[in-house]
Amino acid sequence: MAINKTLKVILVEPAGPINVGSVARLCENFSVHELRLVSPKCDYLAQEAKKMAVRGLKILEKAKVYEDLNSALSDCSRIIATCGRKEHGEIPLNSNKDALSWVLKSEREETIALVFGREDRGLSNEELLKANKVISLNTSEDYPSLNLSHAVAIVLHQFNQLNDLDLLKHHTKTSSPANLIKLEDCINDAGSLLLDIGFLMKHTYKAKMTKIKQLLLRGEIKDDEVALIRGIISQARWKIKNKND
Repeated sequence: MAINKTLKVILVEPAGPINVGSVARLCENFSVHELRLVSPKCDYLAQEAKKMAVRGLKILEKAKVYEDLNSALSDCSRIIATCGRKEHGEIPLNSNKDALSWVLKSEREETIALVFGREDRGLSNEELLKANKVISLNTSEDYPSLNLSHAVAIVLHQFNQLNDLDLLKHHTKTSSPANLIKLEDCINDAGSLLLDIGFLMKHTYKAKMTKIKQLLLRGEIKDDEVALIRGIISQARWKIKNKND
């Protein structure tokens, strides 16, 4: 399970030290070497967290803390986010098998992120849009809500099941998708240009730029392609600025 060495479990604003400790234990169970916490809302090193971590105590004590999700994802090439809803209007959901299989096709040096949301409300739409793939766990419609650590356990278990399949071990590796932070910067730059030339209106900007981002993510755009788009944008801006010269 060497690929687990590049896998990062990211918890966004966790509120319960018991949950954080339990997730640290799960990281140890599944050979995940790094836990990242985004703006934790609890003392993640509290005694109850340490008690739940058991042999994952070192992972808990070495957990990296970030002020925001962008910072936590800055070095990640492939990002999967979890969503509690089985249907999510503007954000397409992937099957767990397809999304996790896609992660396993990555090159060994890539940093992979599994992102989990807040205990009470999960991840926001804006946060979900930072991921390459979004998955939902199939639970009873009568009571769909899962405890945070239980959700992490299910996803890590599914990940390792797929990792153990010979079929996936012999998959052709695919090149890295674009860094999501660089892609977001490019999309924001493009959006600003499209507003300036009147292609987009302020009241439709967010919805249309979301569709553009989803289109690029589905195409698994690469870093050099992002650089190409940024070059086109820069040249277009220069031409507009100097059109009367």
